Order: sequence, then C-alpha cells, then structure tokens
Amino acid sequence: MWDWLRRRRGAPEIPDALWQATVARYPFLASRCAQDLARLRALAAEFLARKEFHGAGGLTITDEIALAIAAQAVLPVLHLGLGWYGDFVGIVVHPDEVLARRTQMDPSGVVHDWHEVLAGEAMDGGPVMLNWHDVAQAGASAAIGFNVVIHEFVHKIDLRDGAADGCPPLPSRKARARWLETMQREYQRFREQVVVAERFGGEAPWLDAYGATAIDEFFAVACEAYFVNRERFEREFPELALLFDGFYLPKRR
Repeated sequence: MWDWLRRRRGAPEIPDALWQATVARYPFLASRCAQDLARLRALAAEFLARKEFHGAGGLTITDEIALAIAAQAVLPVLHLGLGWYGDFVGIVVHPDEVLARRTQMDPSGVVHDWHEVLAGEAMDGGPVMLNWHDVAQAGASAAIGFNVVIHEFVHKIDLRDGAADGCPPLPSRKARARWLETMQREYQRFREQVVVAERFGGEAPWLDAYGATAIDEFFAVACEAYFVNRERFEREFPELALLFDGFYLPKRR
C-alpha cells in the first residue's frame, strides 16, 4: 500500500488513475475548475505526507480510503493552507458509525452516563475520527448537504483559537463581532425552524437538524452544505454564503 507515497520525500505525486477515480466519485470535487482541482490535488498529496491514518474495527486503510478522506479534508483549506490542520497528525477511520460512552457531571454533582452514536469526532489538539461508510457515500449525500469529513475538519478550524464557538480565528475584533452577529442570527433562525418542524409538524429544514444543538455544530453543518452543495446552500442561507466566501475564498486584490 502507498508505494507511490513512500518513494518520495515531502509531498508525493498521486497516481493519475487513483486521482481521477476519486474525483469522479465525488461530484462536488469534479465540478471544481481546473485551477482548483490542480491545487486540491497538490494539497491532498501534502496532507497524505503529513498525516497518519489508522484503521479501527477491522478496517484496513487503502489508497482509496486515504485519498478520499484527504481530498475532502483539504477542501475547506484550499485557499487557507494546511497550517490550519497543524495541531494533529492522526486520523482514525472506523467502518461505520461508533457508539461512544459519555459521562458528565451536572452542576448539582450528579453524574450522568449515556451512549452517543458518532459519525465522526474532532478532538481539540488531538486526532480526527471518521467512519468510512459515510465518507464513501459523500457523493450521494451531497444532495442533503451532508459530509462527515468536512464537518469534522471544520471543527478543527473552529478550534484553532481554543474555543468551539462557531467562529474561526479572524484578523480583528471587528471581523469577529461581525461574524458572530451573523452566525448567531442565522443559528437562532435555524433553531426556530427545527423546533417548529419537530414540535408542531412544520416543514423540516433542508440543513441537518443536528446543527440546532449548538452554534459550533451549526457552523460545521452549514460548512458541509456550503462546500458540497453551494447552489442550494446559497438559496437557503444567502448571508452565510457571503460570510463564508469572505473567509474561505481567496481575497480579491
């Protein structure tokens, strides 16, 4: 496995057949312009050279798995650079969703235990966990704006300043205030849509309802849709589309 990766120091040259097969599998990659695809390929190669993949639950990491994850993971930092992912090395991949045990003490000192089904998880300063089933299906799930790789790697971007608050590190207090004002307004609007749908039988929102659980989750869920189904996302969230453009896209001079 990965002979083509081991043969070179630094960023390797991804075999053309492997790259073309990966791009064809995910239409939200294939639809990118030639310039973006070239940059995506180079950045994915650099990502593979820097990160370490570990299979869990009996999963063997193949070239197909590693490149599929790398190509999707670098999409948010296509114009930002891999430095945004500099706080970790490991990527753990399970065959499917994982049942994780959670423990939390409430303010009164009572300890609560429960189990949570995880599609993925990003730990502050630690590894990223993904599941291959959802990664492999990302081409089809783009229709509903779902992408587990982008979701978890956007959490990494959010956490760069040490706070999971739905706001990446920005150059000024003014920029941060503007960002949070827009995010809070759109988050509250989305939460209301979810409540109306779940409690009163209203129309379910297009975006994953999981985004209503916290503003950092709303940020990650919104970014999934922004990257894999920009046209629909812009119709649903025009202000967020503009906000994200200002952060993720290259600045016009």
